[in-house]
Amino acid sequence: MRVVLLFLLAATLLFGETFKLYLKDGDYHVVREYQIQGDRVRYYSTERGDWEEIPKELVDLEKTERERKSKDTELSKEAQEEQEEAAALREERREIASIPMDVGAYYKVGDEIKPLKLADYQVITDKKRRAIAALSPVPLIPGKASVVIQGEHSSFSVNEERPSFFMRLSKEERFGIIKVVPKKKVRVVEDISIVPVAKEAIEDMKQVEVFQQQLGSGLYRVWPEKALSPGEYALVEYGDAAEKKEDIELLVWDFAVTAPK
Repeated sequence: MRVVLLFLLAATLLFGETFKLYLKDGDYHVVREYQIQGDRVRYYSTERGDWEEIPKELVDLEKTERERKSKDTELSKEAQEEQEEAAALREERREIASIPMDVGAYYKVGDEIKPLKLADYQVITDKKRRAIAALSPVPLIPGKASVVIQGEHSSFSVNEERPSFFMRLSKEERFGIIKVVPKKKVRVVEDISIVPVAKEAIEDMKQVEVFQQQLGSGLYRVWPEKALSPGEYALVEYGDAAEKKEDIELLVWDFAVTAPK
């Protein structure tokens, strides 16, 4: 469609607009232009490549001008849409180029790209509490465990209901947005139930339905399908525990959603 439109626009510039000169008997001539000269209509026929004349009384000038103006309006609209699309593509390329190459989650504020801080989390089990570095896998300990972030509120907040984030992944893994649950002095990222015999983990995350757009190798834009209510959330990149059966890999970037101003 874009190629056809560009061809039509180029042809219009080179050869002039073609349109139908309607006759009152329902027929028409495809012309580039016409002139009213007394009781005659002189027109340039694109079919025969020459000037011709016809009695004015045989020509439906009202219909000709009405459809000609309608066609002009349609072409102008399509040309404007094409320009807007090209401008949007240029802006998207510029935006993509501004995203750092480092693995992480990023949020655009005005013309500035801000990184979200990679969260350190802990695994809390019935028997013990173990601090885990952010890039380390969560060990599978038979029983139940919770992955938590210290503090009840994130230091990074956004004040829009459907924030859009950029995620540059460490590798092609699942990722998305989850709602974290504030509890006393912590926020629960997920609860994990580990089956002792099979050493498989059943993860319970409060996942948010999202749209995902791939912008490049390992680079994605992610945003919620529906408005997020004010509260605590996180962007999470996580491996497939069902495949690994040994550990659960998490990368967590927490954020809060505040009421829009």
